[in-house]
Amino acid sequence: MASENTRSWMSKIFYLTFLLFNSGGNAAQINYSLQEESKTGITVGNIGKDLGIDPTLLENRNLRIVAGTKQELFRVNHEDGALFVNQRIDREDLCAKTNPCLINLKAVIENPLEMHQISVDILDVNDNPPSFLDENYKLEILESAMTGARFQLETAHDPDIGSNDLQAYKLSQNHYFRLETEDMGDEGKIPVLILQKPLDREKSARHKLILTATDGGKPQKSTTVNITIVVSDVNDNTPICDKQKYTVTVKENAPEGTFLLRVNASDSDDGINGEIEYSLRNKFRNGASEVFDLDSLTGELRIKGGLNFEERQVYELKIVAADKGAVSLSTQCNVLVNVEDVNDNRPEIDVTSVSSHIPEDAPPGTVVALMGVTDLDSGMNGKIICSLPKNIPFDLKPSPDGNFYSLVTKEYIDKESKSSYDITITAKDLGTPSLSSTRSIRVEVTDVNDNSPTFTQSPYTFYVVENNKPGIAVFSLSAADIDEGENARVSYSIDRVNSDQSMTSFLSINEANGTVYSLKSFDFESLKTFQFFVVAKDSGSPSLSSNVTVNVFILDQNDNVPVILYPVSANGSAEGVEEIPRNVNAGHLVTKVRAYDADIGYNGWLLFSLQEVSEHSLFGLDRYTGQIRTLRSFTETDEAQHKLLILVKDNGNVSLSATATVIVKVVEPKEAFAASDVKNAVKDEEENDVTFYLIITLGSVSVLFVISIIVLIVMQCSKSTDYSSKYLQDTNYDGTLCHSIQYRSGDKRYMLVGPRMSIGSTIAPGSNRNTLVIPDRRRRDSGEVRCIFYIIIMIIIIIFFKFARVCSLF
Repeated sequence: MASENTRSWMSKIFYLTFLLFNSGGNAAQINYSLQEESKTGITVGNIGKDLGIDPTLLENRNLRIVAGTKQELFRVNHEDGALFVNQRIDREDLCAKTNPCLINLKAVIENPLEMHQISVDILDVNDNPPSFLDENYKLEILESAMTGARFQLETAHDPDIGSNDLQAYKLSQNHYFRLETEDMGDEGKIPVLILQKPLDREKSARHKLILTATDGGKPQKSTTVNITIVVSDVNDNTPICDKQKYTVTVKENAPEGTFLLRVNASDSDDGINGEIEYSLRNKFRNGASEVFDLDSLTGELRIKGGLNFEERQVYELKIVAADKGAVSLSTQCNVLVNVEDVNDNRPEIDVTSVSSHIPEDAPPGTVVALMGVTDLDSGMNGKIICSLPKNIPFDLKPSPDGNFYSLVTKEYIDKESKSSYDITITAKDLGTPSLSSTRSIRVEVTDVNDNSPTFTQSPYTFYVVENNKPGIAVFSLSAADIDEGENARVSYSIDRVNSDQSMTSFLSINEANGTVYSLKSFDFESLKTFQFFVVAKDSGSPSLSSNVTVNVFILDQNDNVPVILYPVSANGSAEGVEEIPRNVNAGHLVTKVRAYDADIGYNGWLLFSLQEVSEHSLFGLDRYTGQIRTLRSFTETDEAQHKLLILVKDNGNVSLSATATVIVKVVEPKEAFAASDVKNAVKDEEENDVTFYLIITLGSVSVLFVISIIVLIVMQCSKSTDYSSKYLQDTNYDGTLCHSIQYRSGDKRYMLVGPRMSIGSTIAPGSNRNTLVIPDRRRRDSGEVRCIFYIIIMIIIIIFFKFARVCSLF
């Protein structure tokens, strides 16, 4: 029953305290001072009077002290409100060297409920004399010690503070030593023995001195220590600490065995006189040997027992470094260990509202979530800072009091880069060590139509074989949109406004997949290339689109039969009669079969062969030029008339051919001369006409050539020569009448050639072996000059072959 009442009473106190801290009501700060060791029952001050409370109401208002275990030091009189000492107060036990020594109490009164802060400053009295660790102190000094040598003596300890603390040392009268006192500030005063006369061990091996330590209290208190000076030989160097004062901070929850620091002293002696041992001298009052452990060989200082910040915040340690010489020399290293409080409460994050979906076009500053942060710790341990991971498009905006944060966007978000974010919010207090907690918020980014469709190529280049079937797919285009849903659904259409209507009228495109269909069959001989534009449009709102250029090249097929140009008879059949004298020698040119094929490349490369001949030993046919020559001289037994059937065949995959018949009549030389005279007369007349026509033709071509040169120069001065495609066509007649067409696409130049391919060219894939890729070795800075040069060369070639063609026809 008593336990339940106690818990109920404690709950009420906690609740009332919570209300007082959070109500923001009036609170007063009352300061008192009191000397330590004051008698029990002595009045410190009157709380009721200082707070202005009517004495008659004190009992009803239930004035009391709330201060944990410290409330046992003081009590309050409920009748008059006086605060009095309840038990012995020792400032040294409460605060050690801390000054001022403040005891904080909380006074609680009811009706109405109030809480007031009371601070009692415990004043020091000179109730402790200085004290040494031992009553006797032994100091060994080498006889080789120089005059002026300094020897630090054991310091006295006085737990009092201020003027009551240790003030001075005094050394008994002697002839060899004098005393100096070094003031080390917070570490106190250190007595130093100074040799003022050389020592002689043979005369006096020991010197006895008395060191007196006095404080400044009234009345003054003092204590003495007997110092025995032992004079020894050899070891004449004292260990030296690398630091006069070591300082380290350790957390109160550090486990046993935690390494604090390493005291390092050096001795310039050799051998055993230079080996150093460490020892912990502070074994009085503070119980340092129970809390810390010192390795005598390495000087490593570690935690031995549990630390408690609430009991003690600072430890002052004296570590002696002594060598192992026959007469050991030592020095004292001062170590200050500060105990640090720990932060044992983590911050808490409370998300009050959150928007799990935001559009990607949300402007910067859009609020995504609101959250509150709390920490049960106080001071810096309870102050919280929230943060986000780097490289995310979000930011945290704190409220003025730092208790609330809003999660906002700090830039526009691109859903195509990242569709969702798992945002980890980290709340971290400013304690040491800092504690933190995290909270994750998932934010989905919704799509908006902010991306146009993109074609996989730009421009597109397709090669289509002629004689295709109308209505079938000839090629396909593809465009992608990185948006989602309807924003990414792409439809295709032909841009008939900007494209040539004559080309696009026989093309159609599948809106869903970009497949292009031809509504008619292509004919390479009438159309070799064309260009049009395709538009890709998404289904977003508003809709976005992009277009692409499509270049189409028609590839030749072997669909034209060779045409016999000579011999041709009057009725149009491929048949001719040639007369030759019987006395001609081997190799005589009988005639030349001429043929033409409208195809190009291998499809237009013609070969000649003898299919039928009455005498194989008499006539031979050149398979490339179509020339018929005699293989031997005629004999009397040879027939007078011979029939030759010549087959003219192209080199297409499926070869096409035509035949010509040549009848060779062998006549006697006289008849041949007569026939030759008639032919020469006719030929002279015809040659006159041919000469006239040749003059007209060459003159016309020359004029056209000059005009072409002028036009080209003007064009090159007014526009760039970088076209997506160029076409140069020339017709060559050399027995086979081979065609060639050159064109350019992008950075490559293509040539559709006949039987003789140029060295350094390669056959382009999918071109029916007729398309050669010619390396484009143009330099950008001289492209226009080279282009004009090539055009001039081609025009000269055209003139030459036109002239050759006219000559060959006759």
